[in-house]
Parts: sequence; C-alpha cells; structure tokens
Amino acid sequence: MAAMRYLNAKLAQQIDEELMSAAGAFSLDQLMELAGLACAQTLATVYNKEKYPRVLVCCGPGNQGGDGLVAARHLGMFGYKPTIWMPKPGSKEIYKRLQQQCTNMKIQTLEPSQDTQSLRTALASSDVILDAIFGFSFKPPVRAPFDAALPLIAQSGLPIVSVDVPSGWNVDLGKVDDLALNPDVLVSLTAPKEGVRQFKGRHFLGGRFVPKTLEEKFQLNLPEYPGISQIVELPRADGSADSQKL
Repeated sequence: MAAMRYLNAKLAQQIDEELMSAAGAFSLDQLMELAGLACAQTLATVYNKEKYPRVLVCCGPGNQGGDGLVAARHLGMFGYKPTIWMPKPGSKEIYKRLQQQCTNMKIQTLEPSQDTQSLRTALASSDVILDAIFGFSFKPPVRAPFDAALPLIAQSGLPIVSVDVPSGWNVDLGKVDDLALNPDVLVSLTAPKEGVRQFKGRHFLGGRFVPKTLEEKFQLNLPEYPGISQIVELPRADGSADSQKL
C-alpha cells in the first residue's frame, strides 16, 4: 500500500473547505463532533479514568477549541471529570452552544482571565491535559495569555494529549518555537500534518469521516480504522509500533 500522505497547511485548509462545500456536504458541527469524539477516545485509550480521572481541557478561541469543548463533553460522558480552561472564548454561536452543552453536563469552565492564576490552580489538581489551543491555522508568535500559559503547561509534568498539531508547532516545519509543547500523545485529524512527521510519542489518527471520493482525489492513503473505533494508532516516527494495540 502507498504511504499515507502528510498534509501541509494549504492542503489541510483545502480539504477542510471541500468537506464543507456543497460537494462535500458536511457541516462544521458534524466535523467538530466527530473530531472531538476521536480526541476523547484517544485520551481514554491511553489514560484510563481510574488512574487519570481529572482532565484539564485547554481550549483556544478557534475551531481547535471547539474540538476541545466537544471532547470535554464526551469525556464527561465517559466518566472522567473534565475542567475547561478557555481564556479567550470564541465569539461564534457554535462555540457558545458547545460551551452550554458542557455546562449542561456539569463540566466546570474556568472564568476567562488574562492572568494565569486559575490555570496554575487547575494544573495542580489535574491528572492529564488535553491540548486544544492552536490548530493548523496557527501563525506565530504565541500571544498573551498563551505565551505565559504554554510554559506552565509544559512545566506541570502532567501527560499531554495534543489535538491535530501540538500547540506552538509550525504546521509545515514542526517544533521550531521554544514555547511549543512536547505532548506525549497526538491525535491527528483527517490526515497527519507535515510538521508532525518526527513526533516521537504515541500517534493516533482520528476523524473517521473522510469520504472515499475525497481520499482518492487527494491520494491520502489513510490506514483502515479497526472495527467501530473512531481512531487508529499509527507507527512511531522511528518505525516501531506501541505494544499496546487497540
């Protein structure tokens, strides 16, 4: 089988637009729901709720943060105890609805704040972090309050699961910023991005929604998802596979 295709930022954007075009026929809500579900399933696969019940879901103001809100709701459904840190809530109606859905699940969202005190407190009482801050449309530099937050998250010593692209990484070039996170687990959405080719941790692919027509058009050569799972584990960058298979 041909090698799986890694996407640069421009191609990733093109595929997203095509999925939501009249031809692709998906809505943003649908894609976000499936992406967030895959993120929650990835975290639950690697970090079981008995040992890692308290999940700090760190959300940015864009679609990446929306994926995080969906993941938080599903993690709550799975029996975890999520807390949402979203210092700059997105202004679009979809983010407000997703946040209300989390509130309805009695998931705490920390009050938006430009200082990092609430984040420090939350990190001290969490077991694992879901990083849904920046996505493939991120352009440096890292701005406030995230420039202060990323080092705190990195220094917490907690395991980190990043969504699509680790926050602070360049989508095409990888980890070129000192503020960028070094997650333990990555869940790529739709297809992996060029910048994560050398990612050394456990790497999953999620977003089981790519239609055959689009996969063939862009020659994505995606792996087969096992059974009814929303995720599939990819080989490590060094070619090895993790011993804990799905």
